[in-house]
Amino acid sequence: MIRATNVSKFYGGKRALGPVSFEINPGETVGFLGLNGAGKTTALRILACDLRPSNGTVEVGGVDAVADPHEVRKRIGFLPENPPLYTDMTVIDYLKFAGELRGMTATQVKKRMSEVLEVTDLTDVSGDFIGTLSHGYRQRVGVAQAIIHQPKFLILDEPTRGLDPVQIVEMRNLIHDLKQNHTVLISSHILTEISQTCDRLLVLGKGELLGKGTESELASHKGEIRAITVTLRGADKAAMKTVLAAIDGVTKVAEPYEQGGGLSFSLSTNKDCRAEVSRAIVEAKLDLLKLDYSRSELENTFIRLVGGADASN
Repeated sequence: MIRATNVSKFYGGKRALGPVSFEINPGETVGFLGLNGAGKTTALRILACDLRPSNGTVEVGGVDAVADPHEVRKRIGFLPENPPLYTDMTVIDYLKFAGELRGMTATQVKKRMSEVLEVTDLTDVSGDFIGTLSHGYRQRVGVAQAIIHQPKFLILDEPTRGLDPVQIVEMRNLIHDLKQNHTVLISSHILTEISQTCDRLLVLGKGELLGKGTESELASHKGEIRAITVTLRGADKAAMKTVLAAIDGVTKVAEPYEQGGGLSFSLSTNKDCRAEVSRAIVEAKLDLLKLDYSRSELENTFIRLVGGADASN
C-alpha cells in the first residue's frame, strides 16, 4: 500500500503541492489526472523518492519514504516523464546497468532479462543502440528499466507523451499487461488514457486534491453537470428560451441551432429534470420534437473539478 498523509512541497515561498492525502491499495491501477502544472509530477517524484516533501509523510509498503528512501526505491519502479536513457548503450546493456543499480546480481539480471524484453516487446531490438530507436521504443525501454527489479509498485509519469496513435494503443496494452503483477500509478492529462486504463482517479488542480474515486463516483458528485437537449417547434426563439430558462434545475440555456424542422436547445442542469422540462414545454403549448439526456462523462467531470482555471505548479 502507498499512503500519503498531508504531503506538501514548497520551492522557497512557492507552493507546488499540497497538503494532499491519499491511499493506493495493492493491485489497484490509479490515475493522477490534472492540467499541466497541476502538481502531478511533483507528487510522483515524492512517491518515487526522487524528491523530498517539505511536510507530511509517505509510506510505501509500510516503509517511511523520508526515513528510508533506499528501501522504498527497491519496491518502486519509476518511469519519469523523460526516461533516463543512455543513447550510446544497447538496450540489453542498459537494462543490465539498470538492474545492477537496483542491487541485482549478474545472475538475477540474466534470469530476469528475457522476461522483461518479452513483456515490453523489445526482444527484436535488444542489441540495438538506444539512440537509434524510435520514441515509442524508447518509452518501452523506460518501462523495462522500471520493472527490471520486479517492484511491487510501478509509477508512470505521462507514459504516452509524444507517442503516435498506434504507439499509444501499444503502450495502453502494455500497461494492461503490467496491471496483472503490479500496483500501478499513472499520471496523465489525457482523459481517454486515464478512463480506459485506471480503476480509480485522483484529480489534482493547483497542487490540491480536488476529487478522488472511480469515474462514476466522481461524476455523481454534487454539482455534476448534466445535459439535456430539446428540439422544439411552435414559437419564436426568445419565447422558447424564456420557457426553458425558467424551469427548476436548468442552470444555462445555450443558443439554439436548427435541426429536424425545429430549434434545438442545449440545457445545463444540476439535476435530472427531464420531467419538469417536458411538462413546461407542453404547458407552454410548444411542440416537443426530441429530448436527449446525458450524464456527464469524464471530460465534464474534469472541467467541473478544475473549474477550467489555469493551474500553476
